[in-house]
Amino acid sequence: MRRRPALYLGLVSGTSMDGIDAAVVGFAGGRVRVVEARTTPWPPDLAARLRAAAAGRIDLDELGRLDRLVGRHLAEAAAPLLARHPVRAIGSHGQTLRHRPDADPPFTLQIGDPATLAERTGVTTVADFRRRDVAAGGEGAPLTPAFHRYAFRRHAPVAVLNLGGIANVTLIDGDGEVRAAFDTGPGNGLLDHWARTRLGAPCDRDGAAAARGRVQPALLEALLAHPYFGRPPPKSTGPEVLGPEWLEGLLRGRPEPAPEDGAATLAELTAWSAAVAVRAHLPEARRILVCGGGAHNRHLLARLAAHAAPVPVATTAAAGLDPDWVEAAAFAWLARETLASRSGSLPVATGAARAAVLGGIWPGRGGLRR
Repeated sequence: MRRRPALYLGLVSGTSMDGIDAAVVGFAGGRVRVVEARTTPWPPDLAARLRAAAAGRIDLDELGRLDRLVGRHLAEAAAPLLARHPVRAIGSHGQTLRHRPDADPPFTLQIGDPATLAERTGVTTVADFRRRDVAAGGEGAPLTPAFHRYAFRRHAPVAVLNLGGIANVTLIDGDGEVRAAFDTGPGNGLLDHWARTRLGAPCDRDGAAAARGRVQPALLEALLAHPYFGRPPPKSTGPEVLGPEWLEGLLRGRPEPAPEDGAATLAELTAWSAAVAVRAHLPEARRILVCGGGAHNRHLLARLAAHAAPVPVATTAAAGLDPDWVEAAAFAWLARETLASRSGSLPVATGAARAAVLGGIWPGRGGLRR
């Protein structure tokens, strides 16, 4: 009787800090099978503390507390899935608080204590993926391109665009290899900030407010003047660079746009910067496959399609993988690669001197099973 592939559980919370995505996933022959998945929202008070920490309003005691608390919540998010599925290992991205590939020395910081996660679940946990790539001279991001190549190369040439808090793209050429992969700029992060502060909502659902608004050319030009957009890849960024403080700083001293106009302008920023990245580095792409929370923003996808034309835009569902679970599946896959002593990074994506086996391993209660 043929054995079914082992299952892995991926956990990820993005820079939007809206919740923990958890997915139980099997892998075989370049195919990805999401067995079950769920999102667990962060408690509002904890989400507020995480956003404050990411903005730099934190001391060492609070950092230690948040590290343990995030580990506990990751374990709680995993528990219902673990109760129903035999999982070989957990791949946990944790929660990024700071990403500084341009610092001296460069660093990246994710919290969500893996020891707490392994102890509470009893399952071997692979975590802290980004720091090994940084140690090898890379940006530490994006880390999903190797998984995108595994899952989507049969659709090449194709661009895989993740619209999370920060947007990142993987460009897979006709030979099924990654030509380039990098953060294109803001994804949903600035849009969600605008919704919370100007629209009185956690997000602009379906892009309804943005669709009613008008793009403000002067504000869009000021946003696009940030030097990050002109840098060649490999490159990565985060909300500490292209986040709320940057946006609010640009708004000081200029007329405040109407709430709908601001939303329209920020959506245009995301769509335009992503489309330009595809046109510049993979003009022969057959289509753009979108994943992440932005895949549900109809206005944002329409603006992306307008800027990317004639390249069609679809979600990764068209390629057989639900756009909500691509990132969680990627970290489940990275755990699998690490346990098999295979590299999970791509120097073409991060600029590292070499590909590396990523992350640390925290054995489960039954010991380490590779």
